Amino acid sequence: QVQLVESGGGSVQPGGSLRLSCAASGIRFSIYTMGWYRQAPGQQREMVARITRGYIRNYVDSVKGRFTISRDNAKNTVDLQMNSLKPEDTAVYYCNALMSTEVQHWGQGTQVTVSS
Repeated sequence: QVQLVESGGGSVQPGGSLRLSCAASGIRFSIYTMGWYRQAPGQQREMVARITRGYIRNYVDSVKGRFTISRDNAKNTVDLQMNSLKPEDTAVYYCNALMSTEVQHWGQGTQVTVSS
């Protein structure tokens, strides 16, 4: 049974930081591309950051220089360090494990709210 369990969401003021973590089980973690997506109310889900099995990282333009994705294959975890948070970063953040378009898994999501 595949499980992706996110943690670390919460509320923070603009300019603050949060670190999201996703713990995976039931998959051969090291061969998956791991990613973080987000969905704000009324908007489509978008890719925020992803890291391939070869540690190649991609980010959506709006978070470059502020967010950092990392993975630990020994612990089966993928983290997202979010700095200089802005109100527009407010969304539900989802962990994703991608093998192919036909084989991927999602976490349940964790809320991030950036507000003064």
